[in-house]
Amino acid sequence: MKILRLAVLAAAALLSLETGGHAQTTLRIGLAEDPDILDPTLARTYVGRIVFASFCDKLFDIDDKLNIVPQLALSHETSADGKEVTIKLRPGVKFHDGEPFDAEAAKFSFDRHLTMPTSFRKPELAQLDRVDVVDPLTIKLVLKTPFSPLIAQLTDRAGMMVSPKAAKAEGDKFGLKPVSAGPYKFVERVQQDRIVFERFADYWDKDKVKIDRIVYLPLVDATVRLANLKSGGLDLIERLLATDIKAVQSDSKLKLSSAIELGYQGITLNVGKDKTKGPLSQSAKVRQALDLSIDRDAINQVVFNGEFKTGNQWLNPDHPYYQKAFPVRGRDIDKAKALLKEAGVTTPVTVDFMVPKGAEPKRSRRWCSRWLPRPAST
Repeated sequence: MKILRLAVLAAAALLSLETGGHAQTTLRIGLAEDPDILDPTLARTYVGRIVFASFCDKLFDIDDKLNIVPQLALSHETSADGKEVTIKLRPGVKFHDGEPFDAEAAKFSFDRHLTMPTSFRKPELAQLDRVDVVDPLTIKLVLKTPFSPLIAQLTDRAGMMVSPKAAKAEGDKFGLKPVSAGPYKFVERVQQDRIVFERFADYWDKDKVKIDRIVYLPLVDATVRLANLKSGGLDLIERLLATDIKAVQSDSKLKLSSAIELGYQGITLNVGKDKTKGPLSQSAKVRQALDLSIDRDAINQVVFNGEFKTGNQWLNPDHPYYQKAFPVRGRDIDKAKALLKEAGVTTPVTVDFMVPKGAEPKRSRRWCSRWLPRPAST
């Protein structure tokens, strides 16, 4: 089962901010979780990406139409054999410590991604052989083999640039006092309480930065986040529950901002790591029976208030690359039971679920469990 969200950052609800005059302005953002380490080489969490956007620019970015656009890069050119990508860098960029961003700094960030023992960027850049400095504002990425997703990878943490001076000084503690080249610079972090950033005066695109200070406040409970938004304790929250959307839309003080999400929610079966060799990992017919037993539309209505789109692929059903030749199949318990019988499997089949934190994933899991095929006598 895969349910496609309809909102970037799930659904984000925000209060209108009035920033007239020269008054100090602060944007308070409620996060659904406390991010992991603020080091782009080591970070893993989704919520961390939200925080990185405020202080850690990338070589490339994604605009609201899902187009890849330059950020710290100006342009890129791929060789005819697809094994060299030359990137022109933006001039006049400074890191938060005043150090210049140039080709040597870009090479340093890539080398750090590739060589740091605990790097989570290494798999994302597995096809990168080395980075050559062509001139002070040009680098060449030399690949082992052609790799078409490379530029897309550089719109995320693999493309984030850090200050070589600060990274060398702090080592694996760099994430405690990160120094990058984004619109805001790091001030402080109190775990499970707040992360504070202030506007960077020397930012390369500073005229577009209108808010002086950003404070991220992790509030795991979605009800508490929304209550703080309504009371004025927050200015923006991310990942609004689908069941709260109508309440936000009916409140004149709040504005709902939504867009099609790039991710999806689904059940992923790790068939290669099943130590018990259970029927779900060993039989395709059992997996097909599981697929046929789940009512995606009902889950969308009950758990997500009908706000999302059902799908069966990792792409949105409206995406041009969505394979319409493989549409979502409807629930068919009789066929599911027949497949189990053909596989020689009797119910119940024990399945261990790992479910992310949050009300919606947990409710989805409960509804999936209710719909699994039962013995014929039940």
